[in-house]
Amino acid sequence: MPRPKPTLAYSAGAGSAEADEVLLGQALRHAEQHLNEPEDEDQRAAAVEELRQWLHTQPHLNARTDDWSLTCFLRGCKYKQDRARRKITNYYEMRSRVPEWFHQRDPTLPALMDLLKMGVFLPLRKKDAEGRTIVLIRAAIHDPYKHKQSDVFKIGKMLVDLLLETDEIMSIYGVFAVVDLSGVSLGHALHLTPPLIKKAVHAWQDCYPVRTRSMDFINAPVYVNVVLNIFRKFMNDKLKKRVHVHGKSISSLHKVVSPSILPEEYGGTCGTLQELKDYWLEFAVGKRQWFLENEKHKANLNNSQQ
Repeated sequence: MPRPKPTLAYSAGAGSAEADEVLLGQALRHAEQHLNEPEDEDQRAAAVEELRQWLHTQPHLNARTDDWSLTCFLRGCKYKQDRARRKITNYYEMRSRVPEWFHQRDPTLPALMDLLKMGVFLPLRKKDAEGRTIVLIRAAIHDPYKHKQSDVFKIGKMLVDLLLETDEIMSIYGVFAVVDLSGVSLGHALHLTPPLIKKAVHAWQDCYPVRTRSMDFINAPVYVNVVLNIFRKFMNDKLKKRVHVHGKSISSLHKVVSPSILPEEYGGTCGTLQELKDYWLEFAVGKRQWFLENEKHKANLNNSQQ
């Protein structure tokens, strides 16, 4: 089985097609060396087919069974079939259990368009030195009395799903989340209830087939650990160790994310926030039909089976 090659959504490397191909080649070698991905085509095909045959015995999941989707789950679980099966089950059951995140995902709906224009969730256009996808999460840019917190999470999940579909490198190196808490208020904090936080952590560590490599909080108020301790309560030990707080220091962020890939507003030299917002708005709206068609992939919880 040839390696599935989705179209890269944006410039993964230095901006040229040649640079992107080099980076992709390095990523595929990384997958073989660190994610247990078989180098042999037949062995890769056998692993994908084994997972697909198992899914045929789980029709209630209504899961995608194409090569690319199954490869993502295998990579996310280092090609361990039992772990991939658990994660697939969790993912498609979550898509049913949390309709406020996974139903009505039309990016042209006014509430979602508003958040896209605001740029609450902005993947950077270039990877970092380790190949990771840097995602800028502007957690308090919205008005908590106007925008639903569930829609904020929905936009984030929509763009992660879209990246998994279009960016092969993210499926290998994972995500580095930069959470900007500028402007956070009591109204924002009150929306982050323990049940909501528990669902969010469950999605990151137990459902999505992408590794969260680091979660770095910037422009954090002095009381940030009050909220973060609730998040940590639901995190496994590995994820807890990947949470870092930078306070108000942009220079501290620059030690872990190069200014060469950050927008100007974050002390970087790679374009502006408005350019990022415009790009992801156009890209998401252009994939409207894909979002609508994929809403059908969710578990039928009334007909679940082991």
